[in-house]
Amino acid sequence: MKKFLIVGLGNIGEEYQNTRHNVGFQILDRLATKNELLWTEKKLASYALLKHKGRQFVLIKPSTFMNRSGKAVRYWALQEKIPLENILVLTDELHLPFGSIRLKPKGSPAGHNGLKDIEAQLNTSTYARLRFGIGQEKKSFDQVKFVLDPWEESEQKKLPERMDLCTEAIINFGLEGIQNTMNRFNGK
Repeated sequence: MKKFLIVGLGNIGEEYQNTRHNVGFQILDRLATKNELLWTEKKLASYALLKHKGRQFVLIKPSTFMNRSGKAVRYWALQEKIPLENILVLTDELHLPFGSIRLKPKGSPAGHNGLKDIEAQLNTSTYARLRFGIGQEKKSFDQVKFVLDPWEESEQKKLPERMDLCTEAIINFGLEGIQNTMNRFNGK
């Protein structure tokens, strides 16, 4: 059975729960709820396992802070014997319009400290990522405050539909690979 490691990035703690920076956690929570999965606390992460069409999706929400996510990714990839090409990291993206998604098979961290740590721990930037747009129209603003602020009411209303699209992309990644998933979901 083919295994995939799906990593949602976020910060632990109630004060971060509904913030833009935690969208990786929120997408995985949505996927878990839709599939009636329960989270269990394991080493370095909250863990759930989704079996779908002959695939196993190991879902983790690192219990380290965002900037130390790489340790959990490395541990679970080794623990579950999951190759790099079967890892997908879900993260927020300030430079994409709200709700848009962009999948890539590799790339730079683009200033994202969670992605920087994953790259350092895996010793490569060649792992797939799904970036969820949290973009802001304003030219000048406090980026740290913005990503750690809660979603606005207008965003809250659109989140379920946008997160459902992400959950479809995750499953598609496991069934059809990154290239087909990019073709189907990028720009939506």
